[in-house]
Amino acid sequence: MKGITTFVAAALLGRVAAAPPEPPTNVIEKRAAPTVTIASGSIIGADRIATEAFNGIPFAQPPVGPLRLKPPVKLTSSLGTFDASGIAAACPQFIADTDSNDFLAQVMTTVTNLPLFQKALKISEDCLSISVVRPKGTKAGDKLPVLFWIFGGGFELGWSSMYDGGPLVSNAINMGKPYIFVAVNYRVAAFGFMPGKEILADGAANLGLLDQRMGLEWVADNIAAFGGDPDKVTIWGESAGAISVFDQMALYDGNNLYKGKPLFRGAIMNSGSIVPADPVDCPKGQVIYDQVVAKTGCAGAADTLACLRAAPYDKFLAAANSVPSILSYNSVALSYLPRPDGKVLTKSPDVLVKEGKYAAVPMIIGDQEDEGTLFALFQPNITSSAKLVTYLNDLFFHTASKSQLEKLVDIYSPWVWDGSPFRSGLLNEIYPGFKRLAAMLGDLVFTLTRRVFLEYATAANPSVPAWSYLASYDQGTPIMGTFHGSDLLQVFYGILPNYASKSIQSYYANFVYNQDPNNAAGGTSGKSKISEDWPRWTSKQRTLINFFANKNTYLQDDFRSEAAKYIGSNVDAFHI
Repeated sequence: MKGITTFVAAALLGRVAAAPPEPPTNVIEKRAAPTVTIASGSIIGADRIATEAFNGIPFAQPPVGPLRLKPPVKLTSSLGTFDASGIAAACPQFIADTDSNDFLAQVMTTVTNLPLFQKALKISEDCLSISVVRPKGTKAGDKLPVLFWIFGGGFELGWSSMYDGGPLVSNAINMGKPYIFVAVNYRVAAFGFMPGKEILADGAANLGLLDQRMGLEWVADNIAAFGGDPDKVTIWGESAGAISVFDQMALYDGNNLYKGKPLFRGAIMNSGSIVPADPVDCPKGQVIYDQVVAKTGCAGAADTLACLRAAPYDKFLAAANSVPSILSYNSVALSYLPRPDGKVLTKSPDVLVKEGKYAAVPMIIGDQEDEGTLFALFQPNITSSAKLVTYLNDLFFHTASKSQLEKLVDIYSPWVWDGSPFRSGLLNEIYPGFKRLAAMLGDLVFTLTRRVFLEYATAANPSVPAWSYLASYDQGTPIMGTFHGSDLLQVFYGILPNYASKSIQSYYANFVYNQDPNNAAGGTSGKSKISEDWPRWTSKQRTLINFFANKNTYLQDDFRSEAAKYIGSNVDAFHI
């Protein structure tokens, strides 16, 4: 296993530790830097070959000192002349458990504490910012549609500058569908999603979601000056970003109005939808809060939350990161995640969608075929059904009965050829039970939960269109298959410019323009029309588009139906 974890550490650090290089600025001919004037000041960006970028524009007061662990406060002071030509600062990160003796955790902790890593990402608590990429020459009044990106990372890591929207915007220009790309930076881990009864009483829950919402409000107020149309915003995210997309739909019971207008009109969710969750002050959440308090040295304080706010940054960060991370044995039994607080997120997301208490907008939602392989790499001792039941009971579903968990486990075959990576036969079983656990984790958190979500959503709002997909373009990748996050390589970065990458970007561009992936109208041409029509997902016609590297096919959304039915009928017991 050590060799495998070394390989995984290198792969994951390659994904999270280094932002992709900035697209080259145009050095062929000197131009004045692009400048946009908004109410708070003049924003100076970077001139590129086909695009212009404005990075790290502050939208909130720095959440430091007494504003640490507080809802964001809108920035009202003048920015003057603001240089947005560099990279946006990253919020404090939680990449590995600082208390863990696990080899992978130790490697990642060592790397992420290096001054070079910290300096490269410009990590700072003062990190609430917006980045904008637009086609070169765009001006106020052009009213281009807007794609608003929310990064993923398990609500524990990630930053906006990790995802440069330049290639996406360039490809959209080439397809005749120019749009403006916006990325929001939001607080993660303890800084953005601290649980506990003290947090609930103080009104300090789900701060990362509130950061995202304030970023959307900034777009409503300012994107017209960049040439965007605030009435044509589509929100898009991957993993925790996709979960955040639905949370934005469900915030305040579905009220997405700002100054009387909707903040967005469409939604795209890559690998994520609803995460059924216990409240902010649940026992599991309180354990996390109490450990952070103790590690910070605040256990004896009369007001532990005030003590956390006053603690030195390094001390608080180390304490906040002492709990289990997503890249650990606990895996997707997350320490930090959005939880119902009765106000911002009034109920568990599964309840809100079932009750129709969300902003029902046209949406695209889908998954990678092997979502769970990445998260099953860290549990080599779960080699039997009994151990798997104990694992789920101890770390995931505290309110589920033993019989419920035993039934869930029994649905998933222990035979190697039935597990994930799917369709890989006898291969890729790196420890006894790996493929079974990978199949379960992928289904519970992503793939089959998506189906349950669609069933609820189409029942609550049958007239609102939805399209769904399954991505299989990395089939055959050893151990991982078409793994969680591999769509970032294909869809976002376009590193493999194959049919899958081109067709998905075309479908998305059409959706940004027309809220329909099949409608190529608008823009400067209809080149974004794909030969395969993408069928709507309805309660009667449950058809997915299946993306392969060099073709698109169709797939009935009825695979692993016994597991899906059981998860849906017992969702109240499967709250994290």
